[in-house]
Amino acid sequence: MQKTILLTGATDGIGFETAKMLVSLGHNVLLHGRNPSKLAHVNETLNSLETSGTTETYLADLSDIAEVEALAQNVTEKHTKLDVLINNAGILKTANPITKDGLDVRFVVNAIAPFVLTKRLLPLMDKTGRVVNLSSAAQRPVEPKALLGEITLDDMNAYAQSKLAITMWSRQLAKEVGQDGPMIVAVNPGSLLASKMVKEGFGVQGSDLRIGADILKRAALDDEFTAASGKYFDNDSRQFASPHPDALDAEKSQMIVDLIESVLAKL
Repeated sequence: MQKTILLTGATDGIGFETAKMLVSLGHNVLLHGRNPSKLAHVNETLNSLETSGTTETYLADLSDIAEVEALAQNVTEKHTKLDVLINNAGILKTANPITKDGLDVRFVVNAIAPFVLTKRLLPLMDKTGRVVNLSSAAQRPVEPKALLGEITLDDMNAYAQSKLAITMWSRQLAKEVGQDGPMIVAVNPGSLLASKMVKEGFGVQGSDLRIGADILKRAALDDEFTAASGKYFDNDSRQFASPHPDALDAEKSQMIVDLIESVLAKL
């Protein structure tokens, strides 16, 4: 049965490889990107595949929460049901690490934007739905002042903290929606895969991107993830595993949710 799947960051890297897999399997993939020409090219490429899958395109800069809200609204206007949301878009290094709202772009794109998008699209998702959030093996304790934009961090520290933040709120939101809501899982797709982010951040070519794409496809569709809500899957060890201890602390995880809500309240 064809599923409707929203995939953020679909124009390159793991996102593009995941999109190819999902379209090839016959699903309707809602492709998100922030560069109109790249988005159009990816859409054209996917439509040239001999498959029953279909695509739609959605343009939004996830570093701008107003555009995240608009993205959710656009999806809601076109669809009454969303089967899967894959929050794949992410950022490590950039020449402009501070957003127009004075926040660290890593926290915004990697953790806050996915939170907003997920919350806004929950009404389209039932208990058969799935939310797959991109985490990482790089996870460091979140400094509240950094998430709030009150202090600046180096690239890797900001990235690792933002990835722990999304892992923490994934677990907390999974508890909140319970059995009546979609499955919500955080996934480390694999370390040092051959993405643009890895090449820019670490100066290495990296491993086959399809390693990461395959686990995202499985998390979105396969039975092994049916009861995975609130869990963390580590694709480096090929199994469900324990994330950073902070993500297992309900009080700390709720604090992250509260901090994100406080950031949003000021925008």
